[in-house]
Amino acid sequence: MPHLDPATTALLTVECQSGVVGDESALPELAKEARDSGMLARVAALVDAAHGAGVQVLHAVAERRPDGRGANINARLFRAAGKLPVRQLTGSRAVEVAAPIEVAEGDLVVRRLHGLSPMAGTDLDPLLRNLGVRTLVVTGVSSNIAIPNTVFDAVNLGYQVVVPSDAITGVPAAYTAEVIRNSLALVAAITTAEALIAEWASPR
Repeated sequence: MPHLDPATTALLTVECQSGVVGDESALPELAKEARDSGMLARVAALVDAAHGAGVQVLHAVAERRPDGRGANINARLFRAAGKLPVRQLTGSRAVEVAAPIEVAEGDLVVRRLHGLSPMAGTDLDPLLRNLGVRTLVVTGVSSNIAIPNTVFDAVNLGYQVVVPSDAITGVPAAYTAEVIRNSLALVAAITTAEALIAEWASPR
């Protein structure tokens, strides 16, 4: 793992929101995996460590308007999302960052109404550049779709990407290891939450 300078590193949580990984998730299988695997707790611990080390934290949230205006409808996933009993509606509890993750005053929340990636067509890239960020640590869900999209987009935009393998998940659980081994490891530095926390806790 490369040395992570807090001044040029940011930690991103992806779709760690109540309506996705919380108790009232629209995707209960994914939410259960996030909790039972310890992923959600590790993301919370990483956020705490980042706050302590002065690393910028950003939270990427997926949401939609009640009328669905501007949302994608060009894939089965998007159409199914509009029919789920829990919808990720702007302003609702479903789009709040889920416990036990703590959102600090200095954190930035990046919301999107469309697409599969927190980085494509959102404020995320300009915000990172304005903050002087060169390295992005990506955590959250899911390893099926949003995490690979985020990693590939960030690499294409010139960022160095770090993925803590135990701070992302998807369904089925075994799929995450395959995605890391066969895709993400080819473009990102793979590490663990424990190693990152130790890196940020060490004196400088």
